[in-house]
Amino acid sequence: MNYKTTSPGKLLITSEYFVLKGALALAIPTKFNQTLEFIANHSNKLIWEAYDEKNLIWFNCEFGLPDLEIIKNKNETTKVLQSILLSAKKLNSHFLNEFSGGLIKTNLDFPNNWGLGSSSTLINNISNWANINPYELLWSNFKGSGYDIACAKSKDPILYKLKNNKPTIKKVYFKPIFFQNLFFIHLNKKQNSNKQINLFYENQLENNDLINVFSQLTMEFINSKTLIDFQNCIIKHESILSKYLEIIPIKENLFKDYDGEIKSLGAWGGDFILAAGPLSSPEYFKNKGFRTVLKYNEMLYNV
Repeated sequence: MNYKTTSPGKLLITSEYFVLKGALALAIPTKFNQTLEFIANHSNKLIWEAYDEKNLIWFNCEFGLPDLEIIKNKNETTKVLQSILLSAKKLNSHFLNEFSGGLIKTNLDFPNNWGLGSSSTLINNISNWANINPYELLWSNFKGSGYDIACAKSKDPILYKLKNNKPTIKKVYFKPIFFQNLFFIHLNKKQNSNKQINLFYENQLENNDLINVFSQLTMEFINSKTLIDFQNCIIKHESILSKYLEIIPIKENLFKDYDGEIKSLGAWGGDFILAAGPLSSPEYFKNKGFRTVLKYNEMLYNV
């Protein structure tokens, strides 16, 4: 039986890193997504083709069915995909046993190096296809908090929190009156989220006070009535987390002369940042060599 599903990407706005330990976080699903389509055939193989935003194949491989042995393109990416599919089969014993073969086509509509969730959207799409719990599939392969899966299942901004290692999700309205002063800028490089998560777990000190601080700050972000309020939240959030991580805040490091405030998003050091400042902000960042600048309503799924 043929099948098709789509999942939106994600951005973590607050409580990066500490969302792993139970801090309340604000996250948003993006307009950018990934689609997975299964087309049945009788090849006794699962043929996988991954297409980028230009509709060009960036990855392909083949598995034998039903055991999913790799029969073409045995590299690290294929091994990770194989592990995910085998985990899906463990969670649903009927998955891929009812087919005599097929072609999988995945399509990203954003560049793979944007860090908007090429992995999380894939996990959610495979879970939809296999009719399994996407969080179980995620945590059988990765250590993430799961907020990205929650975004992949949502059309609205969410408040996300891990409680007793279980996700709690609440939809929230987040379109500030000053949204035209908010911009997302790509730093021209991708951060390895799994590597950063592992470093956080290795180096972290238990600090329940900071979990509470970031949870409170998340609500302050949402309840900001003015751009100045929002900028003050950014200053506070960046200051606390930079001291904890012993990393220089992105504004101090790259954009000291920016007439506004800048917040790192997700794993610090790559992917997108959030700028809160004048309407002329896109010109500022493009003059600095950062060509990918998106307005708030160009990024959010539901605005």
